[in-house]
Amino acid sequence: MTDSHDHPRVVEPPLWEQWAAKSAELPQGERLQKVLAVRGWGSRRVCEDMISANRVTVNGEIAVLGRRVDTEHDTVEVDGVPIGLKPGLVYYLLNKPEGVVTTAHDPQGRPTVVQLVPEEPRVYPVGRLDQGTEGLLLMTNDGDLAHRLAHPSHGVEKEYLAEVEGAPGQGAVRRLREGIELEDGMTAPAKVSQPSPGVLRITIHEGRNRQVRRMCEAIGHPVNRLVRVRIGPLRDAALAPGKWRELTQAEVNALVEAASEGGRPVA
Repeated sequence: MTDSHDHPRVVEPPLWEQWAAKSAELPQGERLQKVLAVRGWGSRRVCEDMISANRVTVNGEIAVLGRRVDTEHDTVEVDGVPIGLKPGLVYYLLNKPEGVVTTAHDPQGRPTVVQLVPEEPRVYPVGRLDQGTEGLLLMTNDGDLAHRLAHPSHGVEKEYLAEVEGAPGQGAVRRLREGIELEDGMTAPAKVSQPSPGVLRITIHEGRNRQVRRMCEAIGHPVNRLVRVRIGPLRDAALAPGKWRELTQAEVNALVEAASEGGRPVA
């Protein structure tokens, strides 16, 4: 006969399951001070001081040192300003048409990329596309990010589609992949494929003047049309020539990550 005061015995889950459950309850992701530093708010030490001074919030709550955050889902603010959106900073993605020059002002009176985006706040192109080249161009007033993106040491990839004269053979494609000797030195190895005869998909991380055109000329297949289709993690096949749009916060974060860690996203 069962005593009415007896209770079913509670079986504790194994210790590893308890640890996993506790771990799952903790915030996941990167340490907050690292996230702030990567996004340009100062050195790790400066960012730690900001957190200690109660200037940083995560999802509206004052953050503590050591807190981990998931930048895709958590809202992180410094003095009430979302990180990556420092006051006054803007980031535009422009699809540059052929015939427009990548400068703020052209003495010859040709149309410039600056004329295609809002006048205020004043923004500048990151890197260059020559007058005859089309495609994606980043424009911003974030000088720190622009410098890091443009610097070859960070290895931020730029991907191009090149329509060339003739159909390059395997040997010519291999030369592009291994590096081409140009008048200003050997190019770094490139990622190259030929999706259709006479069309090359070329990915480089250097920023030399007219580099892709000169590489193709060196293998005997001059470029007839050149379009940049990717800058690091940025793509937008739906953006029409001459049109621009603001980057999303996730895109800004991805760009900062690529420029900070030398990340080279896979095409």
